[in-house]
Amino acid sequence: MKEENTFTMNNKEISRYDVIKRLIRNEINGTKAADLIKLSIRHTKRLKAAVKKKGARGLIHGNRGKTSNRKMPDEEKKEIISLLKEKYFDFKPTFATEKLSECHNINRDPKTIRQIMIDNDLWRPKLKSKQSSFHRSWRQRRSNYGEMEQFDGSYHNWFESRALKCCLLLSVDDATGNITNGYFAEDEGVFPVFNFWLNYLEKEGKPMSIYMDKFSTYKMSQKAAIDNHDLKTQFQRALEQLQIEPIFANSPQAKGRIEKIFHTLQDRLIKELRLHNISTIEAANHYLKRYFIPAFNRKFGVKPSGKTNLHRQLSAKELFQLSSIFSKQTRRSVQNDFTVSFNNQWFQLTKYQPVTVCKRDEIIIEEHLDGSIKMRLRGKYLNYIPIAKRTKPLRDSVPWVLAASPMPQSNS
Repeated sequence: MKEENTFTMNNKEISRYDVIKRLIRNEINGTKAADLIKLSIRHTKRLKAAVKKKGARGLIHGNRGKTSNRKMPDEEKKEIISLLKEKYFDFKPTFATEKLSECHNINRDPKTIRQIMIDNDLWRPKLKSKQSSFHRSWRQRRSNYGEMEQFDGSYHNWFESRALKCCLLLSVDDATGNITNGYFAEDEGVFPVFNFWLNYLEKEGKPMSIYMDKFSTYKMSQKAAIDNHDLKTQFQRALEQLQIEPIFANSPQAKGRIEKIFHTLQDRLIKELRLHNISTIEAANHYLKRYFIPAFNRKFGVKPSGKTNLHRQLSAKELFQLSSIFSKQTRRSVQNDFTVSFNNQWFQLTKYQPVTVCKRDEIIIEEHLDGSIKMRLRGKYLNYIPIAKRTKPLRDSVPWVLAASPMPQSNS
């Protein structure tokens, strides 16, 4: 005698089968049966009819054991695996799915690509970490664009082994989450930061405030600065001249939004630079501003709750003084022979000056972004010449004052 084909049932189906048999034997009514198996009365009647006709098999879905109509073709799956291993071996599933669609016209759900990557040991799901017991409250975003910019720098191997480690300076608008400016530099020093914000202000205008950490470029952290609030960094001084409020975070978590974006960029941007074979700061800056940032903002930016752009346009005076504001400024005293020492170099103030200069006057020396050096006294730039070696002057041969006088007219 030929045995019937066997089949398997899960626990839910076995429980339903028991209830339906009781319904068929009239031990319970349809309403009670529907309540026990948590289905509608109509669907319970369908299951009752199916069991009467096919027995326990009537509770099993008709497609069980059959190949799905939506199964991925083997050739396509092989192509995806080949591309993942060749180009996207260290990509995360969502990013790999985007690149397959963008570069190879393969449109699949991230969950499908995720499973393929898991099956081929290209990605492993992270175990959920234990939540910290330290409580941090969520901070509401600012309402309007330009109300507050989060600013920070990240040292990382952005070019992997193709070049040395460098720093990515980044500003993120708090209201929209958009990257408003990005700039690769060798370090997070005064001049790279000045260059970053000079480009920002010329493009966007002045934000109301800048939220940053207490890195030495941005804030004096020595004991002398705590005791004397007049001591400021070059960057603090520049912000004060531009009437931009500096806000200092007490921890990296306080400015979590820009920290999260850096975490994303250390995954996505590094791989994009590799795919485009970029290994220099100049090429990376061009790609970052021209292509990456616009695409990133379209994907991850949010709509602000307010509609006002709070950036303030630079005044004519600020535009004129911008190169001076973003210069490294140092104070020096005029010597008895009207020379000034700066960076192991001596400079001689010339006879003709736009303002009266006295011995022991304190002047401001400005190092500009273009490498030029200017000397300023009471808002006027002084005339000087570099000298190779300073000789000790005779006491009676040097006047006590260089009186302000116009430059002599040249004979033409």
